[in-house]
Amino acid sequence: MSVTQTSTNAAPGTKCWSCGKIAGGHFCSACGKIQPLPRGTSYFEFFALPEKLQIDPEALEQQFHKLSWKLHPDNFMRADEFERNLSLERSSELNDAYRALRDPLTRVEYLLAHKGMRKEGAAKQQAPPELLEEVFELNESLDELRDARAAGEDLAALRARLESAEQDFQEKLEAVDAELDQVRTEWDAVIEAAEADRAKLLTRMNEILNRRSYIRNLVAGVAKELADA
Repeated sequence: MSVTQTSTNAAPGTKCWSCGKIAGGHFCSACGKIQPLPRGTSYFEFFALPEKLQIDPEALEQQFHKLSWKLHPDNFMRADEFERNLSLERSSELNDAYRALRDPLTRVEYLLAHKGMRKEGAAKQQAPPELLEEVFELNESLDELRDARAAGEDLAALRARLESAEQDFQEKLEAVDAELDQVRTEWDAVIEAAEADRAKLLTRMNEILNRRSYIRNLVAGVAKELADA
């Protein structure tokens, strides 16, 4: 997953399209013209950041506002069509990049997606093996609650059981978040390490996110059933 590629940013290399000088970043340092970004540019690179998962939110926000002003289409109203299109693309990509990186969780999701490890439309998640028994019992309790509600029976005991299960899974979700925080720290420490070491951490992060998503959906499902009851 990278910055969107279109006809205006398909030019390879790092030479300025206008003056031919070597140009890095969003603008040519020689002539000041807005530049196409190299194919595959990540959101981290868009903000000139290393692929670290611990980012100073205030610094990121400041950089976002700075780039928003510089890349805004209003600054290119008198430019030619090529530059106007570049400005529109950069502004849109800036918003996408900021949304992805400003939140610690979406930052991890983006990194994994950029590395090709999280796909949209993936197969339905399976229950983590260590939770199979608890998930089975939870589903049984949910079925009992629905049946009792349909029959007009007293729901107090079933509600109490489900509220306890909801709290238990909420605690599991908090434990998963703590584990994810630890792995984020480990990733930043090995960012310059061998590819195999980084790949192991990416795999761990992906597994943790899958587990987190499953548990989060369980908690949301129980909360909805309790609200309906």
